[in-house]
Amino acid sequence: MAERVLIRPGGRSERIQKAVHAAVNALKAENPDKEITIAQIAGRANLPPSTIYRRWGNLTDLLAAVAEQRFLADPTVPDTGAFKSDLSTWLEQFIDDISSGPGLVLLEERVANVVLARQTAGYAYANLDVLCRRAIARGEPAPTPDWLMNLLVAPVIYRILFIRQTISKPFQEKLVELVTSHASELTENQTQPSIGELVEFPSDP
Repeated sequence: MAERVLIRPGGRSERIQKAVHAAVNALKAENPDKEITIAQIAGRANLPPSTIYRRWGNLTDLLAAVAEQRFLADPTVPDTGAFKSDLSTWLEQFIDDISSGPGLVLLEERVANVVLARQTAGYAYANLDVLCRRAIARGEPAPTPDWLMNLLVAPVIYRILFIRQTISKPFQEKLVELVTSHASELTENQTQPSIGELVEFPSDP
């Protein structure tokens, strides 16, 4: 599979960025003489502040991007030099994005549409495939992307989408610890068909 570096289910990144731009413009219109903060913007956009910092870095760059109506390319799949920290960073970013207001709305829209749901799954699968290939190239044991979808993505999606549960950092770390500590045992596909054979990888809508 060709390396793909998309972190979001297609369309989520655009929605997040539009929500942030709209929040900045609304806050400035309400209080034109008052400085606004990342926390205020995040609250108005229904996003965690970490998503804003990850995409824009700081308030100055964000305000400049909004002034220019400039949208950023997606962050690339993290490369920290070690599989465990790559996976931990990716999972935290993934959870931040899909549990945000725009991300959650997009997931809700796609649950009822098989084609769109498979496209959404395709982005996560492709990202995890990149992380696994990098790990193997470094000589580290790595599970298959299917096992990562089973043991990381599936429980997170279920808890966020169906239970409306916040995913704590300790829970994320425990999931990563479980899959990395048993990575050498999770190298075979299950009796189920591979998710990679079923998902779709379209251009972003």
